[in-house]
Amino acid sequence: MSHLFEPFDQRGITFRNRIAVSPMCQYSSVDGFANDWHLVHLVSRAVGGAGLVMTEAAAVEPEGRITPQDLGIWQDAHIEMLARIVELIHRNGTVAGIQLAHAGRKASTAPPWDGGDLLSESQGGWTSIAPSAIPFEPDRPAPIALSIEDIQKLTASFVNAAQRALEAGFDVIEIHAAHGYLLHEFMSPLSNQRTDDYGGSFEHRIRFLCEVVPAVRNVLPDQTPLWVRISATDWVPNGWDIEQSIALSDKLKSLGVDLIDCSSGAIVPGEKIPTGAGYQTIFADRIRREANIATGAVGMITAPAQADQIIRTGQADMVLLGREMLRDPYWPMRAAKQLRQSVPAPIQYDRAW
Repeated sequence: MSHLFEPFDQRGITFRNRIAVSPMCQYSSVDGFANDWHLVHLVSRAVGGAGLVMTEAAAVEPEGRITPQDLGIWQDAHIEMLARIVELIHRNGTVAGIQLAHAGRKASTAPPWDGGDLLSESQGGWTSIAPSAIPFEPDRPAPIALSIEDIQKLTASFVNAAQRALEAGFDVIEIHAAHGYLLHEFMSPLSNQRTDDYGGSFEHRIRFLCEVVPAVRNVLPDQTPLWVRISATDWVPNGWDIEQSIALSDKLKSLGVDLIDCSSGAIVPGEKIPTGAGYQTIFADRIRREANIATGAVGMITAPAQADQIIRTGQADMVLLGREMLRDPYWPMRAAKQLRQSVPAPIQYDRAW
């Protein structure tokens, strides 16, 4: 029996297997609205057999988008199309998740295929915000440092976004605290040089996230899992590291978080990251064992046997696939065949499997 295809239960949710589609920005929205591209992109991965399909980062405020083309969930009008997508994901036997995000100082840029450069206001951009007035790159304008009142308003934006996600029917909520975006910026000493209660010590740097999490958890039903994606290390000396990630994960568990989605990096440009097959799995393994919380492994997981071993050896509870799912929406069905598992294909596709 392949461990990759064992069901996984959290709260009132059963994932039919341990395969999740990782959040991947599509840069294809107008004013934050999901559209037919998102419907086809996300639902096809459910048809392909994944246990969980997660949306790309959905901005909790318009200024929280990485690009003007990012998905959003800052207004009620966004709910209708998201609800349609969720319904079709469910119809194909898959759990639907959404990632709530704010890009912080990495906001207001062009899509990567247009160069990814910072946009001026005349180009449709805006002034970014951050814990401290430190730009992501030296040649960029400094972001506006948030006041304590601003931080409290942002917490409310995450809560409001979570409530909209519930109305749309999402089963899993993930808070994005990785990849150099706003919540990660507060956590890392490389981007947070505040001297108030939101900067300095470890306890102060994690405070914002530790206020957002219980505020969101408070509006979620008991049967709704709450995940947090973190960058387990900055890959830079004197930055955020795995030891802090373990301590944070232990704290988040006490606040009602059900799984830590373990990525890494992206807080500063030019990091030297030793990439390779499953290179971030070691972080999921350590956090799972030392913080005693469920984890997700992500990053260069491409082969079915590799993914199965991660689950079989207890390094993580879920594997999240990104680019491999872009290459092959039906990766789970192909993995089942290679691992000699019998999994149901849609009846329309059954003759192919």
